[in-house]
Order: sequence, then C-alpha cells, then structure tokens
Amino acid sequence: MPSEQTEVVVVGAGQAGVAMSEHLGAHGVPHVVLERHRIAERWRSERWDSLVANGPAWHDRFPGLEFSDVPPDAFASKEQIADYFIAYAEKVGAPIRCGVEVTSVRRHTGRPGFRVETSEGSIDARFVVAATGPFQRPVIPPVVPDSAVPVQLHSSGYRNPEQLPEGAVLVVGAGSSGVQIADELRRSGRRVLLSVGPHDRPPRRYRGRDFCWWLGVLGLWDAETPPQGAEHVTIAVSGARGGHTVDFRAMAADGIELVGMTASFDGGVLRFAPDLARNIALGDTKYLALLRAADEYVERNGLDLPEEPEAHVLGPDPECVTDPRLELDPAEAGVASIVWATGFATDYGWLDVDAFDESGRPDHRRGVSREPGVYFMGLPWLSRRGSSFIWGVWHDARYVADHIATRRTYLAYGTTETTGRPGATQAPRKN
Repeated sequence: MPSEQTEVVVVGAGQAGVAMSEHLGAHGVPHVVLERHRIAERWRSERWDSLVANGPAWHDRFPGLEFSDVPPDAFASKEQIADYFIAYAEKVGAPIRCGVEVTSVRRHTGRPGFRVETSEGSIDARFVVAATGPFQRPVIPPVVPDSAVPVQLHSSGYRNPEQLPEGAVLVVGAGSSGVQIADELRRSGRRVLLSVGPHDRPPRRYRGRDFCWWLGVLGLWDAETPPQGAEHVTIAVSGARGGHTVDFRAMAADGIELVGMTASFDGGVLRFAPDLARNIALGDTKYLALLRAADEYVERNGLDLPEEPEAHVLGPDPECVTDPRLELDPAEAGVASIVWATGFATDYGWLDVDAFDESGRPDHRRGVSREPGVYFMGLPWLSRRGSSFIWGVWHDARYVADHIATRRTYLAYGTTETTGRPGATQAPRKN
C-alpha cells in the first residue's frame, strides 16, 4: 500500500508543534502535525490540579493571540493554557492529527527524505521536526526503595493533597514544581519536608514589574546556550495565589522543614547532603544580583519605578538551615509519601537517525540537527535561555521554519518546483 507523502512531518502538538505549524504555513510549506493524544495534552493530564503558568498572561503566550479569559498580569490555569493552544491551532489552520502515534522515523536509502511509521500507516517526508519537547519521561532517582515509603510518585503524577495517604510528605526538588507542591501540601495541613538543591530564585515582582519583564529588558532571556551538561537551570518561581516570590525562609517560618539534597538510603534511614546552607546562599546571590541589575537599569534609563529597599533584606537563616537535618527514618517520622519533583528526560526511541551525540542527547545548533533534514523543537536552551518558555519556542520555530524553507529552495533548484534564488521563500501553490 503506497505511503502518504508530505514535505514536513512535525511530531508533537504541544506549544512547539503548534508554533512550528504556524511558521511552516506562513512559508507555504506542506506539512502535517502528528499528536498521539490531544493538543497540549501534557498541560491537562500530567500536571497537578492547581497549576498555573509561571509567567503572566501578557508574557507567556504567542505574539499572534492574547488570552481571551485571563487578565494580562494574571496567571493562566493549566486548562486555560491547553485551551489557548487549541484556539491558536485553529487560528493558524494547523493541520494537526490527534490520536496518531509515531513509532519510527528512518532515513530513506538511495533517495532523499524519511519514512515515518505511525499507528495509522506510513508517511514519506523530506523533513522531520521532533517537537515532543523536554518533558517526555519522568525521572525518579533510584535512591529510596519502593518498600521504604508507602507512596512514591513523580510530580507529573501528583494531582492534589487528597491523593496522598495520611502522614508527612517529603518533596524532593526545589524548582517551580517542588516549591509549589510543598506549599500546597503545607496549606492543606500536612507536615512537609522540602529537599533543596541548587537553584535560581528570581523575584516574582520588583519595583512594580514582573521578573519576566526584568529578564527581557536586561537581555537575560537571550543568554546564549550554556556549555554541554549545563542545559537545565532549576528556577524557583511561582504564579500560584496571584504570584509571589519564592522565599525559603518564609516557607520555613510557615512550617516547612528544609533539608539538603536527597543523597542516599541505607538501613531504613534517608540521608541528606550537608549542602542546604550553600544552596540557599547561592540562590540568594542570584536573587540579589538581579535586584542590583534592575536598580542599575532604572537609574541608567531614568525610569520612574518605585524603590523597594525591603526586597534586599533577607533576614536570618532559620534553624533548619543553620543546623540542618542530615538523616531521617521515614517510618519513625511518619513520612507516608515522597513526591519527586526531579524533572524529566527526553525519549527519542522512535527517531532512528544520526542526530544524537555519544550520550544520546540531541546534537543540534538552534534546533538544526547534524542529520540533514531532522530538527528539534521545544528543548531547554535550544538557542537561548527563553527557548523552553511559550514565547521563546515561538521564536525558535520561526528560525527552524526559515531554515527548512531555505533548504527546500536549494533542493528544488533545477527542478520544475521553483526557479527562485537560494534563500527565497517559495510561495504557496494555488490549486
């Protein structure tokens, strides 16, 4: 049975896939977007119930559409975000097919392009864009045996406090997910321990402006891709309850016990690294550095923004930081649950091409892989710090779509498809 043919297959219909489709469509490039579930499915089914965006609605969106039901300075709920991407896909006429799983992608032998095998048949494509993003496989470090604590689950499987059995909870990971889940559990009346590792802790707002604005005007969103192995920066920021600065001292004052990184488990005892004070101090250093940079920007540009000297005052470290707990017997302490907010790994088992380095990570530059015709979208630091954020992925998709359009023109040179110059954009054909 003959396979379907198209120029580009985009795998994944989250924010990266929708953005990719918009820019390919603008170039008149025939393509299809394949999604094994629903559009933006992970926002709906792999996040906790109360999750909201970590950036305000004026910032965490695509340029072509505002949120219809969220004020600009408010934080959209996970359902509103998923609905937004559905609306955006409809707006740009994205050719998305839901319920279609890609099982393999292999390069053709003796002719250009790739064979894309799916749950609904095969597709031949000249280009393939892996837009499945970074949140594909939940990572739980193999530290605590399953039998040591009644319930262990990843943050992607956490929904609400009622889901967990009675008893104390250890939350491992102090990025945005970990701090928000720990705060929610404490507010529900639970005893909570929070395992804190290295992190970046920006102010939610400073001098009347959101931290997203500050990172923009200071040029920090455009920081270049970091060295290999340092792609992920844990950011402790929250849009919950209207948005607030994550303050570990305040969390301790509210009854959350802070501990260092979860290191090992032996003889029924959980051990924490003696790094809590250092991790808190490093986060403070980054926080204060951003405040100083903001102050200098205000003075340099003569802006009339209210001073906020109290933001620079951190206060003393709580006892759990100055005299940290290094060991914990979960049974003795009544810890009935561990929530691992420890991030995700990618999973490109379906992509059988030479596009990965010796460690199995995508080998690319700004999303253009070393395998001609294969592209990656939605990864942290794809081109800059903002790449994995909603607005950042849109700009990355424009670059990748431009690259595909230019490459199509070169490949079509001398054929009946086009006589345009290399680098020119081919206009959509009219039937």
